[in-house]
Amino acid sequence: MFKVTVKQKGDWNRTDRFLKNAQKMKVKSLLTGYGQAGVTALASATPKDSSLTASSWDFSINYKRGRYTIEWFNTNVNRGVVIAILIQYGHGTGTGGYVRPTDYINPAMKPIFEKLADELWKEVKRL
Repeated sequence: MFKVTVKQKGDWNRTDRFLKNAQKMKVKSLLTGYGQAGVTALASATPKDSSLTASSWDFSINYKRGRYTIEWFNTNVNRGVVIAILIQYGHGTGTGGYVRPTDYINPAMKPIFEKLADELWKEVKRL
């Protein structure tokens, strides 16, 4: 037989205080600011043949099972294909040619992700 014994000394006051303060974090408003910053970064980084793809970026913030997610998306769709994806990953043409990929999403979003992570970490440490 295997037996596990846990002994605890002291109280849970600090942990309780941390968790109560964590519930007060304004995560949604923080994510909203970074969502808009991501839209701005993506719009300015998107190659602009017609500027329709660049002006078609948006974001949404979702909350499910205690977890927030932020999603950026592009609504410029042609024949069921998101044009932003064709630009990012390249594509074949109808005449047998090939359009090379342009990695514009990752470089545009990297500073947004880094700043968001830093700011969230500062918020957690503040608790």
